[in-house]
Amino acid sequence: MLKFFNTLSGQLEEFRPIREGEVGIYFCGPTVWDYAHIGNFRSLGVFGDTLRRYLRYKGYRVTHVMNITDVEDRIIKFSQERGQTIDEYTARFIAALWEDFDALGCERPDIIPRATEHISEMVSLIEKLVETGHAYQSDGSYYFRITSFPEYGKLSKINFAGNIAGASERVDTDKYEKEDARDFALWKAQESPGEPAWDTSLGAGRPGWHIECSAMSMKYLGETFDIHAGGVDLVFPHHENEIAQSEAATGQKFANYWLHAEHLKVEGESMSKSKGNYFTFRDLLEKGFDPIAIRYLLLSVPYRKQLNFTFEGLRGAEKTVASLRDFRTRLRDTRTEPGSNTELHAAAARSLAEFETALDDDLNTSVALAAIHNLSREVNRALDGCALRADDQREILELIARFDSVFNIFGGDEREMLDTEIQALIDERQDARHRRDFARADEIRGELAARGIVLEDTRDGVRWKRRGT
Repeated sequence: MLKFFNTLSGQLEEFRPIREGEVGIYFCGPTVWDYAHIGNFRSLGVFGDTLRRYLRYKGYRVTHVMNITDVEDRIIKFSQERGQTIDEYTARFIAALWEDFDALGCERPDIIPRATEHISEMVSLIEKLVETGHAYQSDGSYYFRITSFPEYGKLSKINFAGNIAGASERVDTDKYEKEDARDFALWKAQESPGEPAWDTSLGAGRPGWHIECSAMSMKYLGETFDIHAGGVDLVFPHHENEIAQSEAATGQKFANYWLHAEHLKVEGESMSKSKGNYFTFRDLLEKGFDPIAIRYLLLSVPYRKQLNFTFEGLRGAEKTVASLRDFRTRLRDTRTEPGSNTELHAAAARSLAEFETALDDDLNTSVALAAIHNLSREVNRALDGCALRADDQREILELIARFDSVFNIFGGDEREMLDTEIQALIDERQDARHRRDFARADEIRGELAARGIVLEDTRDGVRWKRRGT
């Protein structure tokens, strides 16, 4: 029985989809103002990928939607400083996001809506909120009226009684007058002629952050859908505001299950550029780490528990992943006699049961990984004693494939790239950079990283090495 911890109820609940055999998931994706960091990839990458894969493993038809926020204050600021349009500025980071996804072994979501391509849906939703008295205009901007939604706070369990209208401490930084300090922006009026804006029935402006996800999730999954997920930092205010504006507009429950991944720390401290412990995924690739080892480390702690990301732990993950690959190769290449070993058959059945029981328990990845390691130890002992038989070999290889359909940590059996092939791709990448085709350049870097080739851009040109050398 599959169970998830539902932030909305604060309890572990049996998962029951709205439509039998189908699951709709909405994941709050990144704001593409820079390269995604390892904390992003723990939540929207590895957690989201494991959730999607295990639901499919369980036999569900999954529709996985993850948005991209490609308009907000930082994007506007940096694009203007560089003399670029929003699309020009974000294109490089969006391309890099998918290259990093691919290198990390994550499947891309089924639907990837961008905020800038769904302005009309947001405007329609805001107009509906205005018509029903849940929103109002102030100096060209539009705000959600918190007092119109009595259940506000039901996700975050925060008591807002003390935060009254006119309070000096404001919840957001909007400079326009609001009826209540708690009210949040749905639409921000254009402040200057040079600021990016859309001409709509609401006036010239751009959407607030929260309305984007409500409009896009309901467009692709319906007014009520199964699972809404993201990092724990989004519980308040983002997800709380999504619930308020969505349910106020439709009168329906917005999402049935709310799943949130805990924060990631680096060497015991919160990740911060000022502390020098802020790492993007590609920073780790530049240091020569195996992307599958990064994936393994991010998987090693269940999503609702805080993960302490350390370089010692990452080096340990590299050894673990290498041992798993060696185990599968040894198992596959061993010559066997016909027949079966009842003890190994029992071990395989036990491992499968432990794996599924762990993941059914709110995706307990650490226990599920332990089931794989326990099996590898038993099989290696049998191999040492020449006790493996043909039926066992076939059964356990099929079982490993099943495990890997969820975790994707064993890696492929690809041949090593030749030096001439590597150099040809590097030359193509350099040519793409000269043409300012950064998407293709990042694609090639990601392809090489996935094959164990690390690139280093220097003043003397591009250097490369095989990971681990």
